[in-house]
Amino acid sequence: MRRSWTSVVLTSAVTGALALAGCGGGDGGSAGAGASGTGGASGDLTVVSVGAIPIVDVAPLYLGVEQGIFAGHGLQVEPFLAQGGAAIVPAVVTGQAQFGFSNITSLLQAEARGVPLALVAPGSGATGDPKADFAAVIVRSDSPVQNAADLAGRSVAINSINNISDTVVREAVRQAGGDAASVKFVELPFPNMVAAVADGSVDAAFTVEPFATVGKGQGMRAVTSPYTQTDPDLTVAGYFTSDKYASENPDAVKAFAAAMVESQQYATDHPDEARAVLSSYTQIQPDVAAALTLPKYPTEIDRNSVAKLLDLGVKDGNVPDGVDLDKVFADL
Repeated sequence: MRRSWTSVVLTSAVTGALALAGCGGGDGGSAGAGASGTGGASGDLTVVSVGAIPIVDVAPLYLGVEQGIFAGHGLQVEPFLAQGGAAIVPAVVTGQAQFGFSNITSLLQAEARGVPLALVAPGSGATGDPKADFAAVIVRSDSPVQNAADLAGRSVAINSINNISDTVVREAVRQAGGDAASVKFVELPFPNMVAAVADGSVDAAFTVEPFATVGKGQGMRAVTSPYTQTDPDLTVAGYFTSDKYASENPDAVKAFAAAMVESQQYATDHPDEARAVLSSYTQIQPDVAAALTLPKYPTEIDRNSVAKLLDLGVKDGNVPDGVDLDKVFADL
């Protein structure tokens, strides 16, 4: 693979991973007992532990397990849930887990820091419909904000500062002719955003499902869909592994990538099942699950959109210059 794996690199990688998680991985969380996977065998299946986040983006992973798709590719997938990269990235780097889920900007930041991770399969993507995306900036019904340009000079809640959220919000403001540099970002967990908009703590919030639907149910308005606005084909997130695991277990990585693609397609073809599986790993209520907008579950990573996120990240200072985009992807 792309880098040798030595104790020196491992030490620096874990340090970098923890720094990365702190600035862009969301809230911390425990990997739990399920993160102790060794990538071993169970009968004829290779056991792999996969770090995920309890959001709609990872529904295909759970559908793939439920439908036997991973088993059909020789894998026994054991997902574990964490609140964000603070648990997932170090677990994959140290070999406690074999795969993890992350947004693309975090992986670009990881590459910039020399963290030995590689993207292997697509995760969630923008729907391409600015009026129906799975993430939106919401405001109160009486807010003077009518479009993305009006966010200039106002406070906008995002879940993690210096990551994908402020990148795409700034780009939406720029495209609408507003002053992107004047947006005031406030870091808040997704579950707290609707209340913060309602009580006026922030002017707006860039939130994801199911919270966007919850906000709209309380009379709030969506004024822009930054993922789709940034790129209609935006790959928002994907599944990654460590360079070490990929180099030592290329067949397992290829099997996981193929099974993940098949699972993504299954979720696309069976949206009702994608909604139904949410109750198995989230606290989303059935009525909300039925009303929310699912992300696109692409079967391939849109490299042009990854390159765009890199360019925008460098422009806004979220990603250091000099990242080799080819090194972000695993050699499959």
